Amino acid sequence: MSEQSAPVRLLIVDDHPIVRDGLRGAFADSPEFEVVGEAGNGAEALDRVAELKPDLVLMDLRMPVMDGVTAIHRLGETAPGVRVLVLTTFDTDNDVLPAIEAGATGYLLKDAPTEELLRAARVAARGDAMLSPAITKRLMDRVRRPSLGVLSARELEVMRLVAHGSSNKEVAGKLFITEASVKTHLLRIYDKLGVRDRAGAVGEAFRRGLVT
Repeated sequence: MSEQSAPVRLLIVDDHPIVRDGLRGAFADSPEFEVVGEAGNGAEALDRVAELKPDLVLMDLRMPVMDGVTAIHRLGETAPGVRVLVLTTFDTDNDVLPAIEAGATGYLLKDAPTEELLRAARVAARGDAMLSPAITKRLMDRVRRPSLGVLSARELEVMRLVAHGSSNKEVAGKLFITEASVKTHLLRIYDKLGVRDRAGAVGEAFRRGLVT
């Protein structure tokens, strides 16, 4: 087989063995790809990339030991020629944006059909950007509504108290509002920060410098 037609060498990175088996099976019948190895976390991925020299890494995001975003950052330093296609179940701004900023070539959700996965892998292996339709829509909505992530003065007060450990009841007492109002403010904060829960809001608020 000539170098030009050589299959794309794939490394699968996911902390769930069943998911890795499923991904390996998805590429098994395609002569365009060769799965050369697997890893269960970001740290293992760095070792496997150095050892196996893959062309493309299928990278999960939330994993033990080392998460996917950190691994993508490290790969940009140690193996800049390797492409990374994120394959995850998470589509919040708190997941998507850091992965893209870290250097991911593409971002796909795990519920994508096999044909879409193969197409995304082809595109990412060429070095072209590949985003799932849901992710593209999310990013476009963010650009069209840039004020979405801006917290109001009251929301900032709530967020800062929550970030420093105050309960809803304590926040209500300190701001002289009802607990129901606190819950409403928190739901709006989650929406604006692109997160789903209290912990995610706190983490994103620190990342954006909204709290210190």
